Amino acid sequence: MIFKPYQILKLKDKKFNFFLLYGQNDGQKNDVIDQILKNDFTNNIYRYDEEDILSNFENFFSELLNKSFFEDKKIIIISRVSDKIYHLVESVKNTNIDDIKIIINSKPLDKKSKLRSNFEKESDLVCIPFYSEDNSSLANIANNFFKEKKIAISREMLNLLVERCRGDRINLKNELSKIESFALNKKKVSIDDILKLTNLSENYSFSELADACLSKNKKKTFLIINENNFSSEDCVIIIRFILNKAKRIFDIKMMEKEKNVDECLANYRPPIFWKDKETVRQQVKHWSLENIKKLIILLNDLELSVKKNTLISVNILNNFILEQVGSNN
Repeated sequence: MIFKPYQILKLKDKKFNFFLLYGQNDGQKNDVIDQILKNDFTNNIYRYDEEDILSNFENFFSELLNKSFFEDKKIIIISRVSDKIYHLVESVKNTNIDDIKIIINSKPLDKKSKLRSNFEKESDLVCIPFYSEDNSSLANIANNFFKEKKIAISREMLNLLVERCRGDRINLKNELSKIESFALNKKKVSIDDILKLTNLSENYSFSELADACLSKNKKKTFLIINENNFSSEDCVIIIRFILNKAKRIFDIKMMEKEKNVDECLANYRPPIFWKDKETVRQQVKHWSLENIKKLIILLNDLELSVKKNTLISVNILNNFILEQVGSNN
């Protein structure tokens, strides 16, 4: 059964034992677990990875049923999961585990996922999707914090703080904690204080850098490169992101010979998420078929180059990206 995070209060007095929390928003997931699901369970929380359970499933299952491992109410939180963990749900859900809640914490799951599909359909299972938060909801959290702490802050500073957290509630709470400590003997915080205290979270992901590069967005590309401290290990991953997105542009340019770009975006497989379609449309606009083919070849050569020259791999990658952003294709 599907619930939204804001509907979670409805579950407080219900007799659900299995919860699937999936998606990117770990901060909101943690809040849901802390504020609601831990109700009366706070002293007995056990955390596992899926691999820990599946590698010794019979023993885990036996201890679960005879409760030799458990006294009183317990929460089991299972992370790093795949569809394989549903075997545990099938094995346990018809047994008497009233005093145990099992929370399956997963990253984003495709609609084809058996785990997600079963939790959505079955009435005795709770499925809660968690999506990235927009700046407005994070701004409300920050604004309430400053009101409660009686710290004066301008709208400009509030917007800057939220922007630097890049849609991540955990990052925001970390930065608010820093500001609270800093402001113990002050009732006003300046914009310079915000800049010095807060960090741009890793925040700008490799995927965002690849998108900015292929969209020829010079301002965002420069900002991501300047605000991040990439390692030599990161370089290959970033190249792979750019390469995969470049191949998508190539495929769409080939499709464009017979269809217009909107039809290409709608028919592309795997499907392009709705919020990414405008970005992909801009990328397709900026690259000709010939030049995107050249870029794919160059990216393969670039990967070999950074692997052979690890000491200067970051410089090699940055120079390549800046060259692509500045070129006319």
